[in-house]
Amino acid sequence: MSKKSPVKPKKHLGQHFLKDENIARKIVNQMQDDSYQNLLEIGAGTGVLTKFILSDKKYDLTVVEIDDESVEYLKENMGFTDENLLNEDFLKMDLSILFEGKFGIIGNFPYNISSQIFFKVLDYKNQIPEVVGMIQKEVAERIASPHGNKTYGILSVLLQAYYDIEYCFTVSEKVFNPPPRVKSAVIRLKRNEIESLDCNEKLFFQLVKFGFGQRRKMLRSALKPLGIPNAFKEKEELNEMLGRRAEQLSVQDFIELAQIFERERDAEKS
Repeated sequence: MSKKSPVKPKKHLGQHFLKDENIARKIVNQMQDDSYQNLLEIGAGTGVLTKFILSDKKYDLTVVEIDDESVEYLKENMGFTDENLLNEDFLKMDLSILFEGKFGIIGNFPYNISSQIFFKVLDYKNQIPEVVGMIQKEVAERIASPHGNKTYGILSVLLQAYYDIEYCFTVSEKVFNPPPRVKSAVIRLKRNEIESLDCNEKLFFQLVKFGFGQRRKMLRSALKPLGIPNAFKEKEELNEMLGRRAEQLSVQDFIELAQIFERERDAEKS
């Protein structure tokens, strides 16, 4: 069977196909965790990463690809079947059904859904020990940013609470078809040893999201919709914390804030 020509990227899918095989090999080599066997590739496109994963023979690979033309190309040229190539929307998938145990994630993530992909990773954090993704450089810097930086945000806090983040390397826009208007970067997430946070995790998420929802305001104002306990006003240390902006708080600061917030709020109700 003659090989079909590679599919054309579709702008509405946020696709920028990597064409540099050296970069592709380098991305795959960032996968270092050997605690899992199943690997999920998101958005394989024309398979430039896929072929290096397959040649390594280290993982049982499953690919999810939403574009019909890419699915056809991968089946005809790389031997995929309906069993290991899923023509679905990753954001709508129930990954706990797809994999019973642990699995890793890799991919050249579409720019327009990269943040949503990482939020979904958080939903399955206890099943996903490792993620290697190529994303927009700005987003990669935000995820890896320490507190105190302007780029530090919601994803920074939530991901760093459960993962060790490594900014691996920057990728030029010239190695893509079509070239994006911005540079890309590869990051690696490695699950830390924290199974669950030492606080009410739902409240922790709320504090982070509300805090950064109005990031120019002091936390005292940004967190008002959550109902700041009156007892906070009497505690000098907490008043100092609430007098800062969200970007100035570390992950541990947010955990401590959630602990105190819940304790004082419960005390007011009793």
